[in-house]
Amino acid sequence: MPTSPSPYALALQAAQAAAGGQHYPTSCLYVLATPIGNLADISLRALCVLQMVDAIACEDTRHTATLLAQYGLHRPLLAVHQHNEAEMAQHILQRLQAGERVAYVSDAGTPAISDPGARLVQIVQTAGVRTLPLPGASSITTLVSVAGLDPGLQGTVAAGFVFLGFLPTKAQERERMVQHLSQEPRAIVLLEAPHRIHELSKALAVLDERGLTVGRELTKQFEEVATLTAQTFPAWLQATPQRSKGEFALVLHGISPHAQDEHAVPDSALRALRLLLAELPLKTAVRLAAELTGHAKNNLYAAALRMKQDQRPA
Repeated sequence: MPTSPSPYALALQAAQAAAGGQHYPTSCLYVLATPIGNLADISLRALCVLQMVDAIACEDTRHTATLLAQYGLHRPLLAVHQHNEAEMAQHILQRLQAGERVAYVSDAGTPAISDPGARLVQIVQTAGVRTLPLPGASSITTLVSVAGLDPGLQGTVAAGFVFLGFLPTKAQERERMVQHLSQEPRAIVLLEAPHRIHELSKALAVLDERGLTVGRELTKQFEEVATLTAQTFPAWLQATPQRSKGEFALVLHGISPHAQDEHAVPDSALRALRLLLAELPLKTAVRLAAELTGHAKNNLYAAALRMKQDQRPA
């Protein structure tokens, strides 16, 4: 009795049927998005291209080989990561100029966004060789789509979102970056690894009541999405051990101009804050000012930053 073809084999057949008749130029770098967890999220056009390219450049050959094996695909693999990207870009450029088609994939999601690939694309484009994007999975847009961002912010300075990716790993640099985030009215998308997520949660907690949507293990079996406030993020993480596991994407929600005006720091609170800053570290001064005045800590924090900047020599 003949066996039925596997779902992956059927997917390859569907890819050929749906996208095989399209035009795929030679001498072209195909920048191709791959799943961020769920293998079924790969596009039919991506499967079609992976079957026809002469080689696949990838962040980790072992990871990409596993993905290809699921679909029964076999192509020459070229390791292109952050340590050899400039050197390998020249090799790939030579192959492209010789008329080959080469695909570039990162380990997960869309390449060149917090992953290697940007330098490769830049070198290829500078040489006048074509690059062709194949859209697909991205943790950024996946989480933003379910963050419930305020549609009323459209047409204001808080409209849209800013993608920052990974914050600095060193504590002081990370804290300085969070200080800048407190003054950004637009939504902000961040990424973080599990071994640093607790440090990030503590750094973001100073943003107080600012909305935060956390996406953990997006598209995978134990996916979790939760919207809370920045100050409650550390407690949410610690509630269950599994919440510290997996890859994270986060969206800090935008702040409406109305809310910024509504929570403007009054002069009395600013005077108290200024006196405390003259004697105490910034975080301690902000915490005490909030306790003394009853004003929101995140607004006092932003005001304290402005005061510090005003005191810097020109």
